[in-house]
Amino acid sequence: MVRVEPGTRTLEEFFHEAPLGRKVYDAVAALVDALGPATVRVTKSQVAFRRRTGFGWVWLPGTYLPHPAAEVVLSVALARQDPSPRWKQTVQVSPTRWMHHLEVRDLGDLDGEVEGWLVEAYELAG
Repeated sequence: MVRVEPGTRTLEEFFHEAPLGRKVYDAVAALVDALGPATVRVTKSQVAFRRRTGFGWVWLPGTYLPHPAAEVVLSVALARQDPSPRWKQTVQVSPTRWMHHLEVRDLGDLDGEVEGWLVEAYELAG
């Protein structure tokens, strides 16, 4: 079950000007909820899905970029660099973690492949 941690911001405050962002969050939360227990931490810059460590993040690039290519991005931490051309960017953030950034333009982008990446990230964060 996904539990939202108390914090300085609510989901409503974070997504108040990003309706697609909220829909993406809800869809990702449903996928994560099917995997097992996790928490959600809402900060000024992102919404993080966590177990022992973070494994998935929903964030709004328009907060940082003047002309973002997408309203919302799903970032996923994996132990490897995934070669899919769907990733906007992949970055090795530590010797054992690669951060993968997926621009989400509609809910159809959250398909079985994305679900597989979330499963992998969820297990890694355990």
